[in-house]
Amino acid sequence: MSTLSPTSGLKLILGSGSPRRLELLAQIGVTPSEVRPPDVDEDPRKGELPREYVNRIASDKAAAIACAEDEVVLCADTTVAMGRRIMGKPEGEAEAAEFLYALSGRRHRVITAVAVKRGTQVWQKDVVTTVSMKRLSNPEVNSYLASGDWKGKAGGYAIQGPAGAFIPWINGSFTGVVGLPLAETAGLLTAAGYPLYGA
Repeated sequence: MSTLSPTSGLKLILGSGSPRRLELLAQIGVTPSEVRPPDVDEDPRKGELPREYVNRIASDKAAAIACAEDEVVLCADTTVAMGRRIMGKPEGEAEAAEFLYALSGRRHRVITAVAVKRGTQVWQKDVVTTVSMKRLSNPEVNSYLASGDWKGKAGGYAIQGPAGAFIPWINGSFTGVVGLPLAETAGLLTAAGYPLYGA
């Protein structure tokens, strides 16, 4: 991966409307100059595997955002994968319940792909984390559904919310499960010449 030397005056454009991604960037001292969520079709293609899918969507998001010479664009996409099945954002409470019961008592993968664009160059990486969900009781599922925390979350849950009590074990990146793997994101931003750590 080639690295451009850090250039002061570069503006970071976050290509995501996710408040969680904003919060995660703040953890490493990064505040985007602007938030520009792209409008892309996020439907999986027939036979598309989860890892291919998130990489394609992250790439499509980055491609959909026009950027000036002094702008670096950061986009990401997260999905929950049960085997070959892609579990995106549930369309309603019934689908969220279906996802939770499917994940209950089993391990699944959370895959987040990150794409950073500067000019015509794109740096991209995906992070796969294995997550174990405990066996859920009906009251646990119903209480979680009633909280509304599942809305807009891949797989119908968020590890950083009340559903954190359902997750006894993960192997990989916690911030990747939340929606933006910070170690890898910092590496991509540095490669694109975006100054981190006071550079």
